[in-house]
Amino acid sequence: MSTRSIQPTNLSDAVALSVDTELSRIRAAAFKRGVLVNSLRALVLIVILGGWELGARIQIIDPFFWGQPSGIWAQLVTWVRDGVAQGPLWEQIAVTLEEAVIGFVIGVVLGVFFGVALGTNRFLADVLGPYIKAGNSIPRVALAPIFAIGLGLGIQSKIALSAVLVFFIVFFNAFQGVREVDRNLLANARILGASQRKITTEVIIPSALTWIIASLHTSFSFALVGAVVGEYIGATEGLGLMIQSSGANFNINGVFAALVILAAVSLTAEALVTALENRLIRWRPNQATEATL
Repeated sequence: MSTRSIQPTNLSDAVALSVDTELSRIRAAAFKRGVLVNSLRALVLIVILGGWELGARIQIIDPFFWGQPSGIWAQLVTWVRDGVAQGPLWEQIAVTLEEAVIGFVIGVVLGVFFGVALGTNRFLADVLGPYIKAGNSIPRVALAPIFAIGLGLGIQSKIALSAVLVFFIVFFNAFQGVREVDRNLLANARILGASQRKITTEVIIPSALTWIIASLHTSFSFALVGAVVGEYIGATEGLGLMIQSSGANFNINGVFAALVILAAVSLTAEALVTALENRLIRWRPNQATEATL
């Protein structure tokens, strides 16, 4: 009697121990892989920057035309300490970031709205489809002079260009995400008496959320592109104007320094989008175990 009561406990303890051991192994493997990946990333950066600096110092690379890492760093330090011709550096970053963020939000909202609307209404998609495709076929950067002339040199023209660049990326992802929703799931929702509004808000949009979130990873970079190109065409402040001024003065280190700032802003935005994705799509299977394979 006592033997039978002890065996299940020993079995459950053995299973729990086995699970803990496996989880510890997975965590250790993930930690080792993370260290290896970060080490290799640092090595690649060191090789690129070191080779670039060495090539510039021994004149294999002409620093006048291609710059050099030490010059780029010196330019960044000068901008942080003394500012630029248009004012403090942080103000230039803030202006470009404001234009990109507002354009990003407008483009995402319009892209999701029209993507869901056309994805759920085939008749509307047939009517407006050719116009969407025609708009997508136009090089959007070419719209910058039009927006500059029509909206002026203020932030409005940069916001408009950023919004247009973001809109098409988000629209096509939202549209395709809606079209990929499981038809059996929609049929079951209708059988249970769900209204079209309920189906859209509680079935279609959550199902297409993965597609929409995926578009955000690249769309903010395009929002930055829109802001910078708009500033390059005509502006009174911003990172795009800094790039244009540096290029006009043959300050290649200044051009690269502004690009480094843009890359840092873009990577920060990517990290925020990833955090948003992990929060909104918690039901998605964890990818951590796949990284250890």
